[in-house]
Amino acid sequence: MTDLSAGRRNAPDRLVLVRHGESVGNVADRRAREQGVGKLDLEYRDADTPLSETGERQAEAVGRWVGGLEDGQRPSVALASPYNRAASTAQEALGELDLVDRLVLDERLRERDLGIFDGLTGLGIKEAYPEEAERRSRVGKFYYRPPGGESWCDVIQRVRAVLADIRSEYDGERVWVFSHQAVIMSFRYVLEDLDEETLLGIDTDTPMGNCSVTSYERDADGALTLVEYNDMTAVQAADEPETHEEPTPGSQE
Repeated sequence: MTDLSAGRRNAPDRLVLVRHGESVGNVADRRAREQGVGKLDLEYRDADTPLSETGERQAEAVGRWVGGLEDGQRPSVALASPYNRAASTAQEALGELDLVDRLVLDERLRERDLGIFDGLTGLGIKEAYPEEAERRSRVGKFYYRPPGGESWCDVIQRVRAVLADIRSEYDGERVWVFSHQAVIMSFRYVLEDLDEETLLGIDTDTPMGNCSVTSYERDADGALTLVEYNDMTAVQAADEPETHEEPTPGSQE
């Protein structure tokens, strides 16, 4: 397996990964699990799911935080998933800068496709697709691909491609990426040369907060080194609620 961070001179000076604010899908997923039901009460398709009111305030908080950064820390390039909740977060976060009109929407940064599991909780998957639930348990969440959907490995392949483009096109820039939990964890997998067990351990032990920030800085060899993971400074500074979910098979991450 090729390590995209090894032996390369081109790299952004800083790579910042921001998870979207809380979405109405996150709220519906949490409510469904609390009520012990198998299906989310959600009228939107995944790509159109908007931010919740809390998520909008979280995104605004990121915008104020970004606006207060020194010029050398502010983004010079911004990319986002085209999914509503991520693109809206990016627009709010970049509101005080001149990057909104130059925001690049890249479909490779979209949420992991859950296929036939979309809109279901873990309980709902077991009830509707018991054989698939058993197969997922046997294969493991890293390699398991739900029918019509994607495995984590599929997402990692997308991330490898977009990261290669970031390195070649944005050398020396400060690149900010607004995306989703599984995508950001996939960046960690590639950049830090993690293995399956380590990646899933981080995902379980440190659930990624909405509007959290994960950042990397370039070293002398062009490698991108982790500076912070799941930083909630922007949300905390605005005294907004910190929201996250334990990852589950049917979660709207």
